[in-house]
Amino acid sequence: MAAVDLGSNSFHMIVARYVQGRLVVVDRLREMVRLAAGLGADGRLSREAMARAVACLERFGQRLRDVKASGVRVVGTNALRKAHRKQDFLVRARAALGHPIEIISGIEEARLIYKGVAQTMPSERGRRLVVDIGGGSTELIIGEGQQPRHLESLYMGCVSQSQEYFSGGRFSMKRLRRAGVAARQELESIENSYRRIGWEHAIGSSGSVHAVFDAIQELDPAATGITREGLDALIERLAAAGSVRRAGLQSISPERALVFAGGLAILNEVFDALDLEHMRVADGALREGLLYDMIGRFTAEDVRVRTVRAMEMRFHVDEAQASRVETTAVSLLRQVASHWDLDEPEAELALRWAARLHEIGLDVSHSQYHKHGAYLLEHADLPGFAREEQRLLAFLVGGHRRKLVVGRAQELVPPWDGRAPRLALLLRLAFLLNRARSGRAQPALRLSVRGRQLLLRFPRGWLRAHPLTVADLEQEAEYLKGSLYTLRASG
Repeated sequence: MAAVDLGSNSFHMIVARYVQGRLVVVDRLREMVRLAAGLGADGRLSREAMARAVACLERFGQRLRDVKASGVRVVGTNALRKAHRKQDFLVRARAALGHPIEIISGIEEARLIYKGVAQTMPSERGRRLVVDIGGGSTELIIGEGQQPRHLESLYMGCVSQSQEYFSGGRFSMKRLRRAGVAARQELESIENSYRRIGWEHAIGSSGSVHAVFDAIQELDPAATGITREGLDALIERLAAAGSVRRAGLQSISPERALVFAGGLAILNEVFDALDLEHMRVADGALREGLLYDMIGRFTAEDVRVRTVRAMEMRFHVDEAQASRVETTAVSLLRQVASHWDLDEPEAELALRWAARLHEIGLDVSHSQYHKHGAYLLEHADLPGFAREEQRLLAFLVGGHRRKLVVGRAQELVPPWDGRAPRLALLLRLAFLLNRARSGRAQPALRLSVRGRQLLLRFPRGWLRAHPLTVADLEQEAEYLKGSLYTLRASG
């Protein structure tokens, strides 16, 4: 198995084997790509940043050639969340790496970070506060055991803070105060609520926290974690030197020196805002969380399934109707999957989940409910789902009735830009064939594809006995005019 984290500062890859209930790491790769540093004021990635990223992914891709596609997950975080017009880059990146890239939300990133920390630290009673300072965002999570309870992702990271307040690695108390005010503004939204909830253990994860701890330990080899005293001593050392590079700390590499001060400023403010005294440093983080999340998918503990069930309950879905539509949709899919390049598990899962959730918009309003459902699926925090998966579900649910706007699929990354309209057609037919909301068994249907024409065959004489279905099919044929496909029914 392998997990690749396309962070705002560094790209990381971890390769592991799952043996007797535990992960055994066999390889780690890390390159400082500084993707966030290549984001312009217009939100577009510079050519230089894209070139660095693609070159790194080509090297990672060579290592992944012998890993099955089902055992690889690649995620992009804050820099790719913020980047505009990134489709061309994602296509190039996928070609270089050999695997698709999921861009995850800040809340999903926080969930995976907590999972990685919880799985790689000793079990202990009480609540944990986990702090992860990345290149473009900072995640703070309160959890207990294996379960995250409160998740936040704030718009500050070591790259953005360093560029804004510590250009070139320069450091002074005045710069630190200015950076601290900016960090405190971000923390203000969660400061009181997190203090009220409370925790017994504070844990830091990822590069910035590790770098700060290594520097503190260089100053005080007896240090077992990050403390207020350790932070103060480190800040005094940097302020006296006037820059990170001139501080003479061997633990801070030249690459890390460019973003070290920004991460330190954020961590310093987290200690003040949340009144921390001691923070341990975890080995696990996002990458390990990705691996354990993948294991869950392999062992029938896919968090996405729980998320779909929770959405069904929250929006009062008619479960019997959702099951009928799901069964019909999957039956139709299996008849055309090989012809339509849909014969992979993720295509069937997407269709199943869209069928389960196609009516969630009814809880908002019956009028245009398919559009309400699409909006909810695209913009809600859905644990386990990448943003692209949410956009795919939103497209399917938004297109399951009325006019199908095929052009919207072009906003999805390949290959889903081509597959999504086909999945939407299957969901539309399944919805149409179950409009009666009846528990009666469906007739034996045969679906085939001839070029751009869908042929739906019913048992002989069945359509004559069901004129309402005939009217619905004729209406559907009208809705599909102008799309990529036409519909014809017989029987």
